[in-house]
Amino acid sequence: MPDTAEPVVHPGTTTEEKTDELKTLDPGYVVVVWNDPVNFMDYVTHVFMKVFGWAKERAEKHMLEVHQQGRSVVAREGFEKAEHYVHRLQGYHLQATMEKGL
Repeated sequence: MPDTAEPVVHPGTTTEEKTDELKTLDPGYVVVVWNDPVNFMDYVTHVFMKVFGWAKERAEKHMLEVHQQGRSVVAREGFEKAEHYVHRLQGYHLQATMEKGL
């Protein structure tokens, strides 16, 4: 028997509802990108597009959040996936960390 139990899914429940239920049960980890005085805004946008596969508009939105607010939460994932994103972002010389989700 597996260590983790699947949530109870009632007939007629959509996959999206099941995913929302899982998110409320386990907050996971958030990946945070921090502002720095080194990287240009266009470069940060490019990195977000490359790492996350985002459209330019979404990447620019998060880049502006980093620039104006000092940080942006760019992902909410399980431990391993969040760690993977942090390492990829750091590989592009962005300041990125992960925190336990709330």
